Amino acid sequence: MTWDQNFSVGVQTLDNQHTVLFDILNELHAAMMKGQAQSLTGPLLKNLAHYTRNHFAAEEAMMAASKYPGLTDHKVKHCELVKQVEDYVTRFEKGEITLNLYLLNFLRDWLTNHIQKVDKEYSPWLNARGLH
Repeated sequence: MTWDQNFSVGVQTLDNQHTVLFDILNELHAAMMKGQAQSLTGPLLKNLAHYTRNHFAAEEAMMAASKYPGLTDHKVKHCELVKQVEDYVTRFEKGEITLNLYLLNFLRDWLTNHIQKVDKEYSPWLNARGLH
């Protein structure tokens, strides 16, 4: 996945965090393509889950500080997404699933849809309150 301005939410700190999420997904893809998926997937998936939780906390803190009216709904979506990623990590650790294109496509679609649809909703609000 390649980051471009179509993914920008207009807040540099959050855009930087989103690019890290892109990087993690690209590392997962590279590991799978090199046949290293089994040895690297566990740590990379854990890193993705950990970074996602931290990123969501940062987003929510900005929304709370600016009194964003959609914060409650956004938090619910974050909880659902974190649960899905953590479920994948748990299933991978138990040997129930392996890294495959289905999982990578799910993660890619989850990230791009969340940024381009859900996150872009808060952009005007945060920007109007001086967060760029």
